Amino acid sequence: MHKSAPESAKPYRPLPDKLFYKIGEVSQIVGVEPYVLRYWESEFPFLKPRKSRSGQRVYVKKTIELILEVKKLLYEERYTIEGVRKRLGGGTIQLVEPASEPEVQTSEVKKHLRSIEHVKKRLKEILSQLQ
Repeated sequence: MHKSAPESAKPYRPLPDKLFYKIGEVSQIVGVEPYVLRYWESEFPFLKPRKSRSGQRVYVKKTIELILEVKKLLYEERYTIEGVRKRLGGGTIQLVEPASEPEVQTSEVKKHLRSIEHVKKRLKEILSQLQ
């Protein structure tokens, strides 16, 4: 009878190439339940994901990388909650991303969507000329 690898020793799922991730996706990527992520948010001020207009947590890659580091410190290096807080929070270090970043990313996404719509329109025009 062999033991399976502990949850923290299992390889992490690669991050899909997205701007934003929901809590369920982050839970699967990191390998912890969503309630654990919510608990860590309450314990570590630097893990504050943004919220969508509908109130859902919205994570970015930078936050997921911090969550992976928290998990490593807690599960593999056996830090306490307070130890992780001191190690990563530093008391004065602000690891929360700037509030303006989602607006920048949103405007960039809208710009790309407009470009895509323009390309689609041009392709339809070309198609109609070929028919």
